[in-house]
Amino acid sequence: MRCLALGLFCLLCCNAAQTYRQNPCKAIPLDFIFVIDSSRSIRPNDYEKVKTFIINLLQFLKIGHNATRVGLLQYGSVVQPEFSLSTYTTKSEVEQAVRNMEHLATGTMTGLAIQYTMETAFTEEHGARPMNLHIPRIAMIVTDGRPQDTVEEIAAQARQAGIQIFAIGVGRVDMNTLRAIGSEPHSEHVHLVANFSQIETLISVFQSKLCSDMCEVVDHQCQHICVSSPASYRCKCREGYILNPDEPECSEGVMDLVFVIDGSKSLGPNNFELVKQFVNSIVDSLDISKMGTHVGLLQYSTKVRTEFTLGQYSTAQHIKSAVNRMQYMGRGSMTGSALRHMFESSFSTKEGGRFNIPRVSIVFTDGRSQDDVSEWATKAKNSGITIYALGVGKAIEQELREIASEPDEKHLYYAEDFEKMAEITKKLKSRICAGTLHKAEVQESLQGSQKYV
Repeated sequence: MRCLALGLFCLLCCNAAQTYRQNPCKAIPLDFIFVIDSSRSIRPNDYEKVKTFIINLLQFLKIGHNATRVGLLQYGSVVQPEFSLSTYTTKSEVEQAVRNMEHLATGTMTGLAIQYTMETAFTEEHGARPMNLHIPRIAMIVTDGRPQDTVEEIAAQARQAGIQIFAIGVGRVDMNTLRAIGSEPHSEHVHLVANFSQIETLISVFQSKLCSDMCEVVDHQCQHICVSSPASYRCKCREGYILNPDEPECSEGVMDLVFVIDGSKSLGPNNFELVKQFVNSIVDSLDISKMGTHVGLLQYSTKVRTEFTLGQYSTAQHIKSAVNRMQYMGRGSMTGSALRHMFESSFSTKEGGRFNIPRVSIVFTDGRSQDDVSEWATKAKNSGITIYALGVGKAIEQELREIASEPDEKHLYYAEDFEKMAEITKKLKSRICAGTLHKAEVQESLQGSQKYV
């Protein structure tokens, strides 16, 4: 994030991290609301386990009027507020209120509960601090079943309103529903456990999120000041500056870009979520529009699946939503077949490929292919497709060299593990942008393409 100097004081403010006696956790003030499923499908013993989970999680929060404020609502067929952000100012009071909760044992109106959280629970009238103070607003939703109402639209509105949502599913909860509720990245905000006895295993996970200084563990690229919140962060300017939203790195660049993504079982579901984040990070750096860059994506394992074509979406938001909806294939690793499909179909006019526009493919893999990659990679490169090969973990260097365009130092990237992918993303973005066509040249190119359609 870049900061522009102005002749005035920066309006943003934050509170310094505090260290408190109970544990070595670095605590920042939060407005934190628990949203608890109290439907009839939850047995009384399991309901008590949810209470225990909440009480144990409170141990990592410094609760007070000027520290973290905690509210709680439970829901079944209706929403029942138990206490608001302004009700209690001590941890012992909050714990006692949790112990006193009574099971509703009715339906599962999760969407209604999210709506109440956004429209009522996080208002200043109910104890939320003003938005200009930038106190993180956190909602933790615990559910054990399928909602009886819709959640996707209202959850999106809540996130857009500045609420960071953690979605915890227990038992047979649909993972797509949890992803529709939780904030991105889903690997940090969406969690599923098999039963209520296992919900306690998430305590250490959330201790890490609540206690980690995200500014210390991520490549935040804030020019002045980085301010942490659980599993997230924001950039802040020094006094006398104001944030200037960065333009996409390829704001004037145009290309047809196809991602070829390894969905084999060796990744695992959690790492697949990190790959999605990587794809969306690249998308954020591009000018996605009808006259700008077009993006398509293939996922492969034993088979190849077109997730979306070059001609399917014309906005970054729609592309990122499609990426988030991707279902992990989790089988073998036929990289050669994926390269063949990319070469033969992905850049065709039928799938939205444009004439005389740079064709670029980013091929991601985490292991050895079960088929040959050389033949179809060579054909693709000889046809004018620029290929960037990105390998992680047990990816084979020789295969990456066979896939990547030359020279290797510009087109081949490797990370030891998925957590280190961010280190090479910026370099990759810069390389990709360097090979794009300028917008001013696009109209002439598209006019020329009409002769070939």
